[in-house]
Amino acid sequence: MRFGLDVPVNGAFADPRLLGRLAGEAERAGWDGFFVQDILSSVDPVADPWVALTAAALATEHLAIGSLLTPLPRRRPWEVARQAATLDRLSGGRLIFAAGLGNAEQDFTPFGDPWDPVVRAELLDEGLDIIRGMWSGEPFSYSGNHFELNEALLRPSPVQAPRIPVWLATGWPRRRPLRRAARWEGVYLMTVRQDTGQLLSPDDITQIANFLREQRGDGTTGDIAFNPEQAADAARTRDHVQAFSEAGATWWIDMGPDGGPDAYLTHIRNGPPQP
Repeated sequence: MRFGLDVPVNGAFADPRLLGRLAGEAERAGWDGFFVQDILSSVDPVADPWVALTAAALATEHLAIGSLLTPLPRRRPWEVARQAATLDRLSGGRLIFAAGLGNAEQDFTPFGDPWDPVVRAELLDEGLDIIRGMWSGEPFSYSGNHFELNEALLRPSPVQAPRIPVWLATGWPRRRPLRRAARWEGVYLMTVRQDTGQLLSPDDITQIANFLREQRGDGTTGDIAFNPEQAADAARTRDHVQAFSEAGATWWIDMGPDGGPDAYLTHIRNGPPQP
């Protein structure tokens, strides 16, 4: 199990310098990943996640970094490919690229972007195909329902080969998003079951892992990242870590406490809940 943080970029967190400092503190405290949220429109101040990740990359040397999650249907995929490749090179190959359909209508419709889930799913799939092609560093052509590319070329390629790891947002027990994610390097699971609203359990993770092995066909699951239950008792938390690890989860992504940056900093300094 690896341990990461899912960090806000809005309100009191809307300062890339602050987010860079938090990333540095996370690395010193033994966390494995520092992931920022992606918000476009809010009544609160909001920091751009890619600028924040640049600050995090410059403040750290070993920490995995990424955005949870990039709403790819409202982005131009070739521009995302360039940003991601640049950030991967800046960080020395530490980027994880995580994407989803988008879950906030206010980030779409006020700007004229489609909110229809079928259209967003098409845009996500086409965008992922284009990003993969753009990361190759070779001329790339593409013809889809939404995008047309003709011998497009972006260089240099990312540091990581064959590509930057890609995680896809999924919600259990929905199978279609899991089938999509099985074609890539990992899943970032929604916090609760989509049918009951209950927190994911180790049994759920076992079923997800089995489904991914079946879909991938090579006996592997890829990364399985999830948001854990926040337990007040440290021993109980360590038991949760052990149970979810045995079930097949590979990333424990902590949402952190309420209470603003000071409370979050204290949480970071306490370190990850190692079993």
